[in-house]
Amino acid sequence: MRLLALVLGPTLFSASAFAQQFTVGTATAQRGQTAYGAIDVPAGSDAGTSMPVAVVHGTRPGPVLALVAGSHGTEYASVVALQRLLPRLDPQAIAGTVIVAPLVNVPAFRAMTVHLNPVDQKNMNRLFPGDRQGTQTQRALALVAAQVVQPAQVVVDLHGGDMDEELRPYSYWFRGGNAAQDSASRVLALAFGLDHIIVQDVNLENPASRGNLSGYALSLGKTAFVAEAGRSATVLPDDVSALVEGVLNVMGALRMIERQVRPVERPVWLDGGARAAAAEGDGMFFATVARGSYVSEGMTIGTLTDFLGRNATDVRAPASGVVTFIRGVPSIWATATLVNVSRVLPAPPPYRRPAP
Repeated sequence: MRLLALVLGPTLFSASAFAQQFTVGTATAQRGQTAYGAIDVPAGSDAGTSMPVAVVHGTRPGPVLALVAGSHGTEYASVVALQRLLPRLDPQAIAGTVIVAPLVNVPAFRAMTVHLNPVDQKNMNRLFPGDRQGTQTQRALALVAAQVVQPAQVVVDLHGGDMDEELRPYSYWFRGGNAAQDSASRVLALAFGLDHIIVQDVNLENPASRGNLSGYALSLGKTAFVAEAGRSATVLPDDVSALVEGVLNVMGALRMIERQVRPVERPVWLDGGARAAAAEGDGMFFATVARGSYVSEGMTIGTLTDFLGRNATDVRAPASGVVTFIRGVPSIWATATLVNVSRVLPAPPPYRRPAP
């Protein structure tokens, strides 16, 4: 119970608050049941949409855990991971409730569009808490905020390498400056099991920092963190397994299921990193280092050319550290991110509030 208290802080559940049934969207689960449904987004200034959702409602009191993936619809490994996780969640053996929202950005999934919702060209991980009167992305996020995030005590946001990102697995430990809340997030990040953890300080007084799912959840007092696995939109068994087993580890740490959890003993702590972007216009990029490589600042990490293979220009590492992701496709344009290099930290430094 001590670990659970650390993770949930003042939001600890009580037996009297454990409802007979739990509803999200059209999914209503009685105690000991799993229900499947959707969160339907009505049409407004543009078309409506529908997001799949499942509710696994345990037989005993416990926390409400929200699992979200597919904010970027072609980060397939994270979407598939939650799909594969669902059959492994036995509501008869679970304490508490699990909300599973495996694919928030259905239009991007259908159209195979990276990063954005193709309906309104907005990022579904930047506009929380949404707006019921806004465009499709904003209307969808308003419902996710109300029905998925707000009822939960713990929020796990799964991502992975999009079509243009050759990514090595890592977690984000988002810190908002509340010591108890930050410690709780650290506990779960270590329990999840990915051995590279990016330490990301956010200023929750800045609206932009509350625009992503984790920042929004932190602003509501939730325990939240991000885990990423999958690269260049592939669905590889090791990546999917890392995310599935990581979620089960979190549930074990929360005492929602019986599971022995071995937290990462020697994590590699990283900063948010430095990015290099294409300085010119359209062209092609060819990486010369792999994801996860250790590089030195100024080292050549790839080459840019025009469409005819001319005017080759070296791309150099913007910092010394670990290549957390590098562009996995040749397509580039002036603002395209080519690489992110995160510096290795000897230990997580004290929280430092970023300037607005």
